[in-house]
Amino acid sequence: MSLRIPRIPGVDFLAAGKQLSYLEIEHSDNAHDAAVIPSPIAVLSGGTGPTVLLIAGTHGDEYEGQILLQELIRSIDPDELTGRLIVLPALNIAAVREGRRVASVDGVNLNRALPGNAGGGPAEQIASIVAEDLIPLADFVMDIHSGGIASEYVPSAFVYPGPTQELWAEKTAAVAAFNVPYSVVVKPMLKSGSISGAADRAGVPMISTELGGRGTVSLWILDRARKGLRSLLGHWGLLTGGPSPERSAVRWVELTSRSPVNSTMAGLFEPTVELGQCVTAGDIVARVHSVEELDRPPKEFFAPIDGVVAIVRHPAPVNVGTTLVNIAVDHGTNHPEGNYVTS
Repeated sequence: MSLRIPRIPGVDFLAAGKQLSYLEIEHSDNAHDAAVIPSPIAVLSGGTGPTVLLIAGTHGDEYEGQILLQELIRSIDPDELTGRLIVLPALNIAAVREGRRVASVDGVNLNRALPGNAGGGPAEQIASIVAEDLIPLADFVMDIHSGGIASEYVPSAFVYPGPTQELWAEKTAAVAAFNVPYSVVVKPMLKSGSISGAADRAGVPMISTELGGRGTVSLWILDRARKGLRSLLGHWGLLTGGPSPERSAVRWVELTSRSPVNSTMAGLFEPTVELGQCVTAGDIVARVHSVEELDRPPKEFFAPIDGVVAIVRHPAPVNVGTTLVNIAVDHGTNHPEGNYVTS
C-alpha cells in the first residue's frame, strides 16, 4: 500500500536537498489576524534510505530539544544523509512563543491531543498532521521533551513498553544508541493522546526523552544529548561516516501508579532528596510548610516504594494534589523484558 504524501506548502517530500517551510495552522484571533499560525518544518533528503521524524516544542517551556533540532537543521548537509529527515523544532509554536507548556490560544496539551482533528483548534490541527500525515511517513520517530518550568527529570530516554516484541527490541536498541544516563519506562496509555501512543498504534518505533527541566538548559545534558542524537541517527541508518561513539550503561527505571508523592496540603515545598538518589519505602522525601499558620510544623511526605528519585518538582508553592516527587522502580542496567509485550 502506498503512503499518502502530505501536502505542506513549500515542501516536496520526494525532492532531494534541504527545504524549510511551515505547517499552516488555520486560526484567526486578535494575535493571528492572518488566520494562520506558522509552525516551522524542515525536510532534508539525501537519497534512498529510512525516514526519521524528529519533534521538539510539543510543550513550549521545554528547551533542550528545540535547541538540538535547530542546530541539526543548520549543521547537516543533505549529502550526509542516506534517507530523509523531517524536523519539527517548535511543534506547538504558539506555546513556544509564550514559553508555556500549553498555548493560551486554546489551552490544549498537544501531547494529549492525538490523533487530533483537522477541523479543530490549533493543537488539534497540529496533532492531526503529526498522527495522520507524518508518523505514517516515518520509519522512526523521536519526540524530545524535558521537565519544563514545573519539574526536573533525571536525563533520560522515555519509552512506552511493547506493544510487540519487535517494536520493543527496536526501542531498547534506540535507547542504547541515544545513550543518556537513564531510560524511563512508563506503561502505555498512562497518558492518553500522546505522540508515543500514536506511534505505537501506527507500528512505528519511537522513543521520547526527558532532558532535565526547570525551564532552563543544562549545558552537560545538552552536550550529552547532542552526541546521543547523532549516534541515534547513525543507528537508524540515516547518518553515515562518523566515528563510533563511546557508550556507557543506561540505567532503566520505571514509573508506576505508585510513583507519585502528592501533597495533601497547600504551602511551600522543601525537597529532602536529590534527583537520582536511591530511597527506601518510608524515607522522608519532602516537607511542605504552611505559609499562614506560623505555629504549624511542616508536613512530611514519604517514599511509597523503594527506588530512584526520577522527578522533582521545581516551583516551591504547592497545593493539595500537587506532585512533589516521583519514585521510579530501579531495574539497573537490564531493561524490563517480556511482561511488557501485549502481542
